[in-house]
Order: sequence, then structure tokens, then C-alpha cells
Amino acid sequence: MKRLLAMQKQLLPDLLDVMKKRYDLLRHIQLLQPIGRRSLAVSVNMTERVLRGEVDFLKRQGLIVTQSVGMSLTDEGRQLVDEMELLMKELFGLGELEQELAVKFGLSEVVIVPGNADQSLAAKKALGRAGANVLLNKARPGDVIAVNGGTTVAAVAEMLTDSPVLKETIFVPSRGGLGEAVELQANYLASLMAKKTGASYRLMHVPDQMSEEVYRSLMNEPNILDVLKVIRRARIVLHGIGDALAMATRRNAPASLIAKLREKKAVGEAFGYYFNRRGEIVHRMQTVGLRLEDVHQAEIVIAVAGGASKGEAIASVCRGGSRDILVTDEAAAQSMIHLLAKKTEEDVYRGNENRD
Repeated sequence: MKRLLAMQKQLLPDLLDVMKKRYDLLRHIQLLQPIGRRSLAVSVNMTERVLRGEVDFLKRQGLIVTQSVGMSLTDEGRQLVDEMELLMKELFGLGELEQELAVKFGLSEVVIVPGNADQSLAAKKALGRAGANVLLNKARPGDVIAVNGGTTVAAVAEMLTDSPVLKETIFVPSRGGLGEAVELQANYLASLMAKKTGASYRLMHVPDQMSEEVYRSLMNEPNILDVLKVIRRARIVLHGIGDALAMATRRNAPASLIAKLREKKAVGEAFGYYFNRRGEIVHRMQTVGLRLEDVHQAEIVIAVAGGASKGEAIASVCRGGSRDILVTDEAAAQSMIHLLAKKTEEDVYRGNENRD
């Protein structure tokens, strides 16, 4: 396959460009359907005049259908997009990038989707779809699946569907609530995933952060302890990754803590733990739920996060973790590779300075 693609790039580069463009259109329609022509033109950065011709071609091929609410893929269109996914990863060079990240960060598996979730709703939805597929492929009947809150995990929940395997699992929140929008909290997402897949779920009605006194009191509550026992035997953990300072702000952290995080150069956050660029923990929240030692005991840990702005945060958490599975987008992956190259240059410079 690689040899064939290399020959096509040399002999018919225009053909491959057209194929990538039309695949990108079909993928955007699949993720955003039903979608109007004007919205699609903005999403793919194409003029409406050029898009009109492409849409007419795809309609003639029986790949899309247009209705008053917008464009959608036909069954044939969905099948074509699914069958082309691996081929397009090779064309975009994402397969090699996945292998490079897995080796350099010690990850068991990396899945990269095209785009930048910071700028594209389609890329965000693609992250969710890829995360949902990984979860479906890894789950077994009887599993306990612990999930975090956040927009990216919400995107995974949105893409889940009824499944015979997931129907026999239990979804649980990995931690308490942040006091943010209900639809982004771990409790809500655990219940939503369960409802969409036909699974069971347990909830934990506690705040995400609390004083030592409140923490000790809650740890004596039989109902809390009962749920914690279920959460801490999770075989699969699904979580997002946050920017350290952004997460501290969302938690309404005091100015003293934010100053400490700046001083310690915290860049990433997961499970209430804050990491610096080297993957070292510089602060830990007092929270009821999964601790980092519990996460390391889980058989499968799936991190789903993307966007160029998250590259440094994702890299820091991956350095501090174990052989996890990372689902990310092209922009974040490129950012992570750039950070690795920058770190190597700095190490070489320091080594030369020391020798002098």
C-alpha cells in the first residue's frame, strides 16, 4: 500500500489532492450532519462557489443527500468514509506520527484524527468518535468504566451508541463535580454513557474539591465508601486532559494556589493532579474519587484530548503516566513532537555548556 501511494504521489499528485479534498468533505458532513452548505464551506475553508460543484459531484455519486435541514451522508457514503479511513491516515502521514508519539512517550497506543479541535467542531467530534471506538474495542462484559468530566469526554459520550458489549458494563464517575455546567460533569456523563449504551451506572454526589475536615467526614459515609469501592475496581479509565491554570481557574482556586502553580511551572492537569513539563506532580487536589495510584492499577487508561493549545498539557500528563492509550488530533500531536524537539535542543545546549 505504501509503495502504491508513493508512486501515485509521484505520477498523479493532483488525483490524490482531489481525493483528500473530497474525503475531507464527506468526513465533515458525517460528523456535522445535517449541515447546510454555508456552514460546511466555513468548516472546510472553501468558497461556496467551489463547494457547490463538489456537492453536486458527491450527490451524483450517491454519497450524500440534501434536504431542507441540510446535507447528510447516504449509507453508501458512510461505508466509503469508513473504508477509506486507514488509507487517508497514510496519505495524511498520521500513521507514522502515531507510531512516533507512542515510542517517544511510552504509550501503548496512539490514535490521531485530522484537524485542530481548537478551531474545528468537526475535529472535536472526530476526537469523540475515535474515543468511542477505542472504548468499544477495549471493553469487555462486566467491566467497570470510570469517566471524567469535560468537553472532550462529553464528545465521546455523544458518539456512543447501543452496544451488546457495553450493555453489560457499569459506568461510574471518576471524581466529584467541578461546580460547572451539569452536562460536563463526570456524574452526568457516566449516566449519559450508560443510557446511550444500555449499561448500568453509579453516581457519586460530592464536590470535586473540599477541606480536609469535609474530606474525612465524607470518607466515613457508608454510601460514599460503597461507590468508591466500585470506582476503584475500574478496569477502564476514560479521561480528558486540562491546561493546569485553566483548570485551577475553573475550580475557583485561590490566588495563592494559582501563584504556586505558576511558580512550579505546572502545565497539565488530570484527576486533580497538576504536572510540570517533565511530568512531575507539583500539586494534588484533595478530592474524593480515583487517585493516581488507582489509575495506574487500571488495566486500560484512555486519554482523549486535542487542540494545538493542549499539546504541552497532554505531553506533561503522558510523561507522568504509564503505558496509556492516547486519542488526540493532528494539531496536538504536531505540538507534542515540536516540544520534544525543543527539549532535545535544550538538553544538547546545556550539555555543551557544562563541558565548557
